[in-house]
Parts: sequence; C-alpha cells; structure tokens
Amino acid sequence: MVGTAVDDEGAKGRRIRGLDAGERRTRRREDLLDAALDLFSAQGYQDTSIEQICKHAYVGTKSFYEVFTGKEALYLALLDRIVADVMGRLASALDSFDEDRDERESARSLIRLFADAFVDDVRVARVTFGEGRAVTPRAEAHRRSNRRMAASFVEEAWRRLGVATGPHTRAVAMGLIGGLFDIIADWLLDADTARSADRGSLQDGLDRFYTVVSSGIISS
Repeated sequence: MVGTAVDDEGAKGRRIRGLDAGERRTRRREDLLDAALDLFSAQGYQDTSIEQICKHAYVGTKSFYEVFTGKEALYLALLDRIVADVMGRLASALDSFDEDRDERESARSLIRLFADAFVDDVRVARVTFGEGRAVTPRAEAHRRSNRRMAASFVEEAWRRLGVATGPHTRAVAMGLIGGLFDIIADWLLDADTARSADRGSLQDGLDRFYTVVSSGIISS
C-alpha cells in the first residue's frame, strides 16, 4: 500500500510536456472554452453536444467532467470569461483617463471599447447575444447578474468622470447597458463587422443613445 501511495503521488506530480497536473487541467479548461466559443457561435447551444466540444478541443469526455459538471456549467464559464475580458478592458481604460479629461470624450472611448469587444470577434457577439436568453433558467439568471455588474461599472465610471447623477441612477445605468446590448445585437443582424462604414454607423448610434440617456440622468 505504501508503494501504491508513492506511485499515485508520483503520477500527480509528473510533468507532461512541461506541465504539471494543475497546469494541464487549466490548459484543458481553456481548450474546452475555446471549443465551446467556436461551436456555440456556429451552431448554437442546443445543437452542440459535449461529445462535439470534446472532439473539437481534443479532450476526452472523462477529462471534460473533471473540469465542468456539464454543458451548462461550460456555457456559464464561457460567459464569465467574456465578461471578465470586456470589463477588464473598460476598467483599464477608465484607470488611464486623466482627471481633467472631458466626460463626453471619455464616454465615447468607453463605448467604443465596449462595442469593439463584441464585434472584433463575431463569435463573442453570437454567443453573448445569440445565446443570451432562454438557454436555461440558470443561464438567464447569470446573464442578469452580469448586467447588474456592468451597471455598477457605469455608476462608478460616472462618479469618477464627475457626472452629476440623480436619485434613480441605478435604473438609468441598467437601461443604458440593456440599450447598448440591444443596439449591438440589432446591428449584427445586417452589418458587415469588417466594413469601417458599418462600424462607424454602430458607433454613431451608440453615441447618440448615450447622449440621450446621459442628458436625462440629473432629472431622473
């Protein structure tokens, strides 16, 4: 039994292709998320099986269940990765702004980053917007939670940019996030994400929407 324990410990500590067990698990997780992004965006959540994801990621089914409890858990983790990337970009940009920078200019920059995070990679947009509702009740609750987090960021951005706000700022921030999402989702139905004219049209629409919303914050 002592020999077995040593063998088990040796297997756990063994490095394969320069990676230990924890690093291999992390790599498998990222490979599965990348495969899910490809397949969910191409054929939808409902029409994608765990077996297809595993084959696409070159990961065994057994190894899949060592990382995720099921397809829903994988989908939620993919949403979290997308949100973390988008929020990271926005937070870094906000931190880089000078205190005396014009609020309108700062807002335009943040909105452009927000839009680019989705339209630079159409797979991200398809997963976020095409699969954003009614996948599962848990996924819908997760989506709502992410929107609340985004609204909190908007409130923080307004505070740091010196925007005067009213008593219902939270509701306005939630409406802003929902509106930005819907404008992008609608634009994606007909637009060519590679055409600069189409991208410019999206940015103009987002800018106009933000102007209307922000002009009513104080009176809200």
